Amino acid sequence: MNDEYQDLKTADIVAESLIDWNVDVVFGIPGDGINGFIEALRVRQDKIKFVLVRHEESAALMACAYAKYTGKIGVCVSTSGPGAIHLLNGLYDAKADNVPVLAITGSTFSDLMNSSFLQDVKLLQLFSDVASYNTMIHVPEQAEMAVDIACRTCLARKGVGHINIPVDVQEKKLKGDYSKHKVPGHTSDIFDSFALPDKKLIEKAAKILNTGNKIVILIGQGALNASAEVVAVAQKLNAPIIKALLGKAVVPDDHPLNLGGLGMLGTEPASEAMSQTDTLLLIGTSFPYMEYLPKPGQAKGIQIDMKPEKIGLRYSVEVGLVGDSKTVLSELIPLLKERTHKNNIKDDLKNHYYNNSKLDISNVSLQFLHAMQKSMEKWKKILKEQSNREDIPIKPQVIANAVSEELEENAIVSVDSGNNTVWAARFLNMRKGMKFSVSGNLATMACGLPYAIAAKIAFPDRQSVAFVGDGGFTMLMGEFATAVQYKLPIKIIILKNNLLGMIRWEQMAFLGNPEYAVEFTPIDYAKFAEASGGKGYTIKKIDEVKSVIHMAMNEENEFPSIVEAYIDPFELPFPPKLNMEFPTHIAESFVRGQPYTMEIGTSLSMDHIPERFKSFQSHLKHKQNKEKN
Repeated sequence: MNDEYQDLKTADIVAESLIDWNVDVVFGIPGDGINGFIEALRVRQDKIKFVLVRHEESAALMACAYAKYTGKIGVCVSTSGPGAIHLLNGLYDAKADNVPVLAITGSTFSDLMNSSFLQDVKLLQLFSDVASYNTMIHVPEQAEMAVDIACRTCLARKGVGHINIPVDVQEKKLKGDYSKHKVPGHTSDIFDSFALPDKKLIEKAAKILNTGNKIVILIGQGALNASAEVVAVAQKLNAPIIKALLGKAVVPDDHPLNLGGLGMLGTEPASEAMSQTDTLLLIGTSFPYMEYLPKPGQAKGIQIDMKPEKIGLRYSVEVGLVGDSKTVLSELIPLLKERTHKNNIKDDLKNHYYNNSKLDISNVSLQFLHAMQKSMEKWKKILKEQSNREDIPIKPQVIANAVSEELEENAIVSVDSGNNTVWAARFLNMRKGMKFSVSGNLATMACGLPYAIAAKIAFPDRQSVAFVGDGGFTMLMGEFATAVQYKLPIKIIILKNNLLGMIRWEQMAFLGNPEYAVEFTPIDYAKFAEASGGKGYTIKKIDEVKSVIHMAMNEENEFPSIVEAYIDPFELPFPPKLNMEFPTHIAESFVRGQPYTMEIGTSLSMDHIPERFKSFQSHLKHKQNKEKN
């Protein structure tokens, strides 16, 4: 143990060790079980910023977002018992999305543990599932080592660490009372993430890719640091790029190789490409919805991931390359054969390849790419039509499109979970230099506002936007006051329909049940913003959309703003490809007593609905007529 820590309290050693790991922000709430550590942070305000939140769940969500947006360890703090329990949802968000977050909790006095004392909870047992490293500090001589192991484990395993410190241990001073096996100074604050697969595996992957005809690249959060390399591989292989939602910012949405997202909130061209591909390259993703991937045996698979246990998890692969995406792709690119230098120019396909009688790989791959690009052009026309509708009530697509037009070049966009996620995925266009995140695998509601706060704290000079639904926002809406307190001029766009819209959709379209327990009494969010010390805006009319959003997004002040946009509560989030199971279930819900059948039916029968939904409309009209009779 270093001499510099002699006579320092355990809490001080923990704080100093965090500083050694470049921790500069801690989110949390003080309390009698953690106040010793809070004091250690108070006397180090010039090195570590403590952000006081309104709910511990927010502290963990902010730590998760801070880690996502910076690549550093996110740290959250709580007192014993209920405070620590409140952290869990945000910590599971970090675990599910493979993000390094460290939670530091307090607990009751050492000699009162397991005696049913006030707020006495077995926190190590409680945190055993969420945390990759989970320990209690018993003596100050253990403190530095515990922090080093926790931080290193969080970074190495891309997950959660938990350190619990009894309140009396926080106050104990280091006296050098080491065990006979303990060597002072043995621990260090070093972590090296460099990893590279065996060269033969990289060569095998290159061989498979070089012989593929219809190659598709699926990217996720693990490719965020490898944008240039992803594009370079795609260009060499004539391969379209599909983005899992956490990988939305890897490649700009307007890039000619981009086919958008996959799954329920994805695009039709992406699903089409997956159904035709013969070679699938997965980069930094373990996309959960396997039914949207190629059928088993259809395509040869290659996967790049930092976590060995993720290889082959969702799709059977011939080669797994364990390592950092940027590093692995840099080694792979020189081994890939150049197919064409003009893979995004239509004339190249028209004037050269179609006139070549010999059908080579470049020809097939380019035809495939061009077909997907044409499909994407059609999809974009549908989105453009939807985003410019003038229906009353206002469609959520219109709001999302207007927000997208006001995003700055380096904006950071944080999205909540629900129907708003669908509209964000399709209508918020990421450009080069932007950041984007959401609760991915956990898909927890309420993440949007805490994420946006963390983004602004991490990058105070960048625009931070939260795009949320009213259901998710109300869960942790008290954090708006946190943004006011710290003078964080974030922009919060609330899609207001007084409804749990995604749950209504799931009840009707997935199960055929009438909606139940999904409607809320309204809240005036603009007045709430003003009452909290921020700025509030309201959109009720279609001609207010662009002007109000422009005003709110461009107003320069030191306080946060809320834009509440009244939207159509009956707009359903259709998947990119509609099978008849959904309309059948919706029709069943009508027969079984679903309210608002006329309103939903009207929404489904608008002439702006794409042609592929016509059979859906016919099916519903038949059921509606049957219901009336």
